[in-house]
Amino acid sequence: QIVLVTGAGGSIGSELCRQIVKIKPKALILCELNEFSLYKIFEELNTINQKLKIIPLIFNVQDENKVNEVLKIFKVETVYHAAAYKHVPLVESNICEGVLNNVFGTYSVVKACIQQHVSNFVLISSDKAVRPTNIMGATKRLSEICMQALYHQDLSKKINMSIVRFGNVLESSGSVIPKFKQQIKQGGPITLTHPEVTRYFMTITEAAELVIQAGAMSKNGDVFVLDMGKSVKIKDLIEHIIYLSGLSVKDEKYPEGDIEIKIIGLRPGEKLYEELLLGENPQPTEHPKIQKTQDLFTPFDKLKKDLDTLKSMSTNHQVVAVKKMLEKMVSSYVSEYEIVDYTHMEQEGLMNHEKSPTNKQFGKITGINK
Repeated sequence: QIVLVTGAGGSIGSELCRQIVKIKPKALILCELNEFSLYKIFEELNTINQKLKIIPLIFNVQDENKVNEVLKIFKVETVYHAAAYKHVPLVESNICEGVLNNVFGTYSVVKACIQQHVSNFVLISSDKAVRPTNIMGATKRLSEICMQALYHQDLSKKINMSIVRFGNVLESSGSVIPKFKQQIKQGGPITLTHPEVTRYFMTITEAAELVIQAGAMSKNGDVFVLDMGKSVKIKDLIEHIIYLSGLSVKDEKYPEGDIEIKIIGLRPGEKLYEELLLGENPQPTEHPKIQKTQDLFTPFDKLKKDLDTLKSMSTNHQVVAVKKMLEKMVSSYVSEYEIVDYTHMEQEGLMNHEKSPTNKQFGKITGINK
């Protein structure tokens, strides 16, 4: 088949491309907005399989006309949509761009896939879409709702669509391991948002392989959930990394230790733990590490008006209204934090540069939200 991957230069997108190349498709189209990321993955893939037709394209998935044009010209049959902003604190502080990219980027790609009679579409989602407490999670959940609504609007169209939802991947650009190693190299401290915070982890290779397996099983706009194993307590993970580095933890009991673990507090929108299922009763599939679930969604005729309003608000940077609209459209979204969008805070005179999220929190990112 002719396969297209959006966000092809990102952590998940690039690994998907590596796995797809091994399966030897007819052609692989790389869609990426970041020029350098596109160049890197294109060069790498060409060394893996020089005989395969690989086409690097720079464009924004929010441009529906361009997406339509690409799908039509290259006769694309399968699309993996991995393009998204995924970093929780950054999206929380750039709300409108997060909505435009995650929600309306997905919306335009799904619409184009239906219009161009693409055979298969797979949306890469996140555990943060489940009962979200942050903008990133809410936009990913709304992107899921958009896909489901468009799919069920006209079931006569012969397209298989599915959502694959999973947690953190270890080798991603925001992974905790490199961050912790760097902090150890600098002599510490290692920063942790909360002593009880937990996360699910999976290797990026396994995640990409399972995404492809799940996509092959899709029939009815299914939501697939990858088995991430047991959740990991981040504090325990840090202690293991310190010990494996030949060092010891410095705390009240062991003041002579080498590396201190410093608690910096949960950041806006951050959960203590993540979930993978919205509904109850997940169903097994033929693959032991993939479960299937059905989540409620909004019918397209009810969704469209709110989507138009949300897009107008986001384009005009009406941050407060955008957040309220997200709360309306994603019923499971509950935010307990004030707005920390940079542009909004600067406009309202709320930005205290001594205490801004950049200086106090982003400079100490642990990476557990990526």
